[in-house]
Amino acid sequence: MPQAETAFSGLCDDDNGGREWASHHHGCISRPMGQIPPTIHFEMREFIMPESINGAVDQPLVPPRHIAIIMDGNGRWATSRGLARTEGHKAGIVSLREIITACVRLGVDVLSAYAFSTENWNRPQHEVNVLMHLFAKTFIDELPLLKRENVRVVFLGDISALPKKTRDVFERGLAECADHTGMTLALAVNYGARAEITRAVRQIALDAAAGKIDPAAIDDDMVASHLYTAGLPDPELVIRTSGELRLSNYLLWQVAYSEFYVTDTYWPDFDRWGLVDAILAYQGRDRRFGGLSKTEEA
Repeated sequence: MPQAETAFSGLCDDDNGGREWASHHHGCISRPMGQIPPTIHFEMREFIMPESINGAVDQPLVPPRHIAIIMDGNGRWATSRGLARTEGHKAGIVSLREIITACVRLGVDVLSAYAFSTENWNRPQHEVNVLMHLFAKTFIDELPLLKRENVRVVFLGDISALPKKTRDVFERGLAECADHTGMTLALAVNYGARAEITRAVRQIALDAAAGKIDPAAIDDDMVASHLYTAGLPDPELVIRTSGELRLSNYLLWQVAYSEFYVTDTYWPDFDRWGLVDAILAYQGRDRRFGGLSKTEEA
């Protein structure tokens, strides 16, 4: 394969985590920190995979429209290295930055990321405080990236309950990214799917009681229109890191027909190559939506 600029060019974080990447021939396969990865040639939203990666030969990589990620394992990543749990959350920011940029390069329409659940308030107060500070600082730091990549930002969850400083930063970011027309980044913060569904049902019930809607007209589309994800396509692929086999109250309505991909990798170690693995696995699934597979139909 001739040398070409990788689709992930621009992912350079030499001042944060030691990740320095550039175009390169596909001679090396392993990707320890600081090592230049194999080139993936990008054309027309497709990746042509070198033979040595995942055993795929010239396999086009066509991503789902909406990828949802449960970013899990920050604390365990830190603990396994003798670090404070908060250091894992800081390292996780680097991975999120990489995955955002990778999804933009791939042509993903929506990337949703589970950042802070309604249950996470039960964590130690110091950890919650650090997370709130990180949310505010990171959003300010990443605004130039979001603007450069034309990323639109939306929040899933009740951000009105967040500390004022964090909330003010989020509202500023929403305003500055409001007219962006590229990928949508949906950040789930103070989010819980049961609370989301309860909120939607309450709103619909109030409208019905006020005579604004006919109860007989309530259907799936109406419920969906009252969720935080209104206007967004349902996730086709849900990725969970750290090996846990549960949804953790994330997008319970929206993932009815999503494909799941679970990796034992902790979130701070999850990178674009992990994303490629997940998408390749997704492409190999037979999505029947309750019907028959193509083989069965034949």
